[in-house]
Order: sequence, then C-alpha cells, then structure tokens
Amino acid sequence: MKSQLNPYLNFRDNTRQAMEFYHTIFGGKLTMNTYKDFGMTQEPSEENKIMHAQLEAENGIVFMAADTPNSMQYIQGTDMHMSLSGDDDATLRGYYEKLAVGGTIVQPLMAAPWGDTFGAVNDKYGVKWMVNIAGRKE
Repeated sequence: MKSQLNPYLNFRDNTRQAMEFYHTIFGGKLTMNTYKDFGMTQEPSEENKIMHAQLEAENGIVFMAADTPNSMQYIQGTDMHMSLSGDDDATLRGYYEKLAVGGTIVQPLMAAPWGDTFGAVNDKYGVKWMVNIAGRKE
C-alpha cells in the first residue's frame, strides 16, 4: 500500500452528524465506531461518542474524524483547511455548493490569478474548505 495523507478532524460531540453530512456530499463508505465499541470508555456518559470515523469516497477522497473526550482540551482549528482539487468542474462545484449549505461562503467560486477557479467555504460544523478547479491546459 502506498503512503497516504488523510486529514483527521476532531469535534466535540457532533462527529456522527458531521460525518453523515459529509457522506451525503461525497458518497462512498462511512464507518464509525464508538468508544464503547473499542472498550475505551473512560466516562459512561461518553460511551456513544465516536472514537473513529472514516469516510472513503469512490473517487479516492478519504478522511477521518473523532469526538474529543471531555477530559481533553478542544479548540476548533484555526490553521487547518480541507482542500479539494481536481479538474472535474461539475463534481467540485457540487461539493462546494453542498458544503456551503448552512455554512458561510468565504470566497465565491471565481477565476483565480493562477488560472484556475477557486472558492472557500466554512461549513456548518466550522470546518474550512478550499475548492480549486484546474483550468484548461493549452
């Protein structure tokens, strides 16, 4: 197996909802396991929190997520973005539009100085997304 870089998102109690939302956008296979599933429950009230979730889309997009236990500090990331890039205009525009539902458009999809189409959105879970659609090569 080749080495892969897989983004890993952390949430505070809403990993299940966030990953189900992303599943509706990207499709593919979504697996989720709770702290109880792995016998890792430290507090009974946290046994149904998600210890590990993984979304594997058919087009190769893979990312993971987990709920942060109450005993650990949780600070929503300010220096991290999920970046979607490629040349399939319709698919990438669709992702952008669906991620924007309930979120905030930071940069509308528009021509970028580097010749591509670029946009940015913060989704309804506070995750920052960048979408870059490659321009036509001549």
